[in-house]
Formats: sequence, structure tokens, C-alpha cells
Amino acid sequence: MVPKLQSEIRASAPFSSTEEEVSLNILRTAALLEHAVAERLKPYGLTPTQYNVLRILRGAGTEGLCRTEVTERMLTPVPDATRLLDRLEEAGLVARVRNSDDRRFVTARITPTGLDRLAEMDAPVQRMHHEFLGHVDDIDLRRLADLLETAREKL
Repeated sequence: MVPKLQSEIRASAPFSSTEEEVSLNILRTAALLEHAVAERLKPYGLTPTQYNVLRILRGAGTEGLCRTEVTERMLTPVPDATRLLDRLEEAGLVARVRNSDDRRFVTARITPTGLDRLAEMDAPVQRMHHEFLGHVDDIDLRRLADLLETAREKL
């Protein structure tokens, strides 16, 4: 029997290993999920990366975070977090303040407008996650999460 992914991507040759098949399955699923999330976030004027930064800053509370700390917490690494924060600041969703003692240290905080935008999105985003993965039972979801964490250990 031909693996479903092989048919889906119309691969003419079988996978060279189970590891390759699983890696490609993860990449394919992540790409489809990221595209679907991006489409759902468009009405709110945010990309998945911008949404992720706003969630990170909301979680940081009033203390905020420096650019490096934001970057370390992101789901997907970005080459230019400064420009990303610039765009969020221009949109009024993030505010940055330079440290008076060390001008190189800049703290980013989510603004009330940013908090309002996320609050508006919380329920639709939860519905989206349920729509995408609600057909998988909780035990399988927990197992999948554990397996993905195990796979990331070597990365």
C-alpha cells in the first residue's frame, strides 16, 4: 500500500526510510497548518509571526521583554526581529522603551491596543485550533505532542 503522503505529493518513488516519511509528513502538515492559520489571521491584519510576538509580549506582562528574549521564545526563528517589532510598533500594538542607564537595551511591551486585538482574537483562534485538530482524540493529541517534543530534542 502506498503511503498517503506519497500519493498526496505525487512522489513517484517510495520514501527512502520511515524517518524520511515522518520528516516529510511533519513538514507537509506544518506548511498546511501555517497557511490555514495565516488565512484566519488576515482579517485581523496580522501574520502568524506577528501574532506569536503579541502573545509572547502579553505573556511577559508589564515587564516586557528585550528583542533577544522575544526572539528566543518565538515558534519560528526570524532573521530580523527588530524590523518585526518596528512594524508592530508602527501599528500601535507594541511600544518600546530604551533603558536610561544602557541605551542599547530596549524593552518591548504590548500596548492596550495590542491587548484588545488579542482579546478579540482569543475565541476565534481557539475555535480554529479545535476545527483543525478537534477530530483527533485527546489521548492521540497528547501522544503526538509528546512525540514531537521527543523529535525536537535532537534539533
